[in-house]
Amino acid sequence: MRVVISGASSGIGLALTRHYLECGATVAAFARRGELLQALASEFPNQVHCYTLDVRDESAIQQAAQDFIQKVGVPDIVIANAGVSVGTLTEYAEDLDAFKQVMDINVLGMVNTFQPFVEAMRTQRPSPVGRGAGGEGALFPPTLVGIASVAGFRGLPGASAYSASKAAAISYLESLRVEMHGSGVKVVTIAPGYIKTPMTDINPYPMPFILAPEEAARRMARVIERGCSFAVVPWQMGVVGWVMKRLPNWLYDRLFANAPHKPRGLLKR
Repeated sequence: MRVVISGASSGIGLALTRHYLECGATVAAFARRGELLQALASEFPNQVHCYTLDVRDESAIQQAAQDFIQKVGVPDIVIANAGVSVGTLTEYAEDLDAFKQVMDINVLGMVNTFQPFVEAMRTQRPSPVGRGAGGEGALFPPTLVGIASVAGFRGLPGASAYSASKAAAISYLESLRVEMHGSGVKVVTIAPGYIKTPMTDINPYPMPFILAPEEAARRMARVIERGCSFAVVPWQMGVVGWVMKRLPNWLYDRLFANAPHKPRGLLKR
């Protein structure tokens, strides 16, 4: 199996990368921090193709995609995982740059990650999947996976840029899924709840049902193998999200008006 993963150097991306490597996959790992990618390459020689890049740089991703396809072949799975989070408030002019960066990385970075692979994946036949990565003899269709967030279900106070970016990602992935209908390419949207990563370590509030990244990666991989169009990980946060989406505005506003805010400042990846 051939897998491309963005944001592969830490958090969910690193956990997913390690999961697929341990299953025997060949992985194209995209991330800004090349030294962390090289550590992976040393641990899994001949399995990892490292590409030090920023997902906002479409030219760099185009080149990486061409290189990987030429060396290894068309990927079976492309996971657009790279993302950032930071507390933001519209009243502060200094937060405008954070708004832009969050939207560029979390939304346009996803588009940039998928775009070079779509046409090649349309013509790719389903691949046989070996034991330990989905079942002996199974056929796996080419799959595009976007990592969104439960934070995209409603606008969270103090996280307006992040919530907006993840809501946009969910809508974008739905549009892409419909566009790909009948093409042989599956589109999977995964909305994580709280996963213990550097991104969540700064949150000054309780995080129910929080998962270790390794467990989250295992569950996400099962979602991808099943080809689910949309899934929340863990499922309990799906119930929370379902309730939140159905609260009337007056009640939602009252409940969340005084909720703790994610700290403003440094972008966390």
